[in-house]
Amino acid sequence: MGGNQIGSSPMESTGRSRKRGKEEEGKGESKLEVTEIGIPSKEGLDKAEMYHVVKEIIGFILHMHQQIPSILQRLEDEFDNLRKERECLEETNLQPMNSKSSTQRMHKYRIREVKQRLRRLDKLMTSISNFLLSFSLVLDETPNAQEFILIIGASLARPLHAYEISFSCRRRNSKNCEQNIRRKVKETLSRKVIRTLMSMGAGGVSYTGPAKLFLLVKAPGTLNLPLHFFPKRDFRYSKKVIPLRLHIKCKAPVRITNDSDHAHSTCDLSSSDLIWYQCRHTIKGLPSTIPLPE
Repeated sequence: MGGNQIGSSPMESTGRSRKRGKEEEGKGESKLEVTEIGIPSKEGLDKAEMYHVVKEIIGFILHMHQQIPSILQRLEDEFDNLRKERECLEETNLQPMNSKSSTQRMHKYRIREVKQRLRRLDKLMTSISNFLLSFSLVLDETPNAQEFILIIGASLARPLHAYEISFSCRRRNSKNCEQNIRRKVKETLSRKVIRTLMSMGAGGVSYTGPAKLFLLVKAPGTLNLPLHFFPKRDFRYSKKVIPLRLHIKCKAPVRITNDSDHAHSTCDLSSSDLIWYQCRHTIKGLPSTIPLPE
């Protein structure tokens, strides 16, 4: 008798389980584990440092998911070098050539090769540039923007992988005399973030073909960047996707100054004042030429 009073029937247990599941579903992704990284500074990150860290994450995600052929910095350098080489070759082509016909053929062949490689990269690099410009503008426009989502997939409705990045604080821009110190801080932090993402298993999946990278930003409802962002108020993940969550926080409370235009804390706006915005620009990956493992 006592055992029957203490225990519960399978039907009651299942009902409680479903109720608990619905409660957790209503709370969104709050139950997911968040990996925290401490900033090696007591003053938080300024706009330029946040931009650098997130750009490194974007490049890492694209490369690890085989959407770009090399790391982003190397790709940018290659693209710039190809453009310079094309200009040099075209200038040389306009000059009278007294060289052998075989040399002229090699010269023309090189021009065609450089142009082909530029055409292959041009659309990708333009999309990356627009993507990063939008991110930079939202940091300028909204000092309270501290939560970002990067999604790889065919569309937001069909995501393959999601990465949530949040910052606990932002600071005013660094003075010129601090630039060398701050450069070391952001480079150290970027390496730490990438190592953490690798340890979390980011990108450790088989190649599924070209996909798009989407950016979402949580910002006030007054955000006015219509050419770059549009509201996505009711955004929610597909239930099939478990995002990797990364929180970059200060090791000590940020020193808030009276300069309200440059110093901000996470308590400036309540969460109810912030909504999700989707970036109008996406980055579509290139078809990978890396053979899949058997």
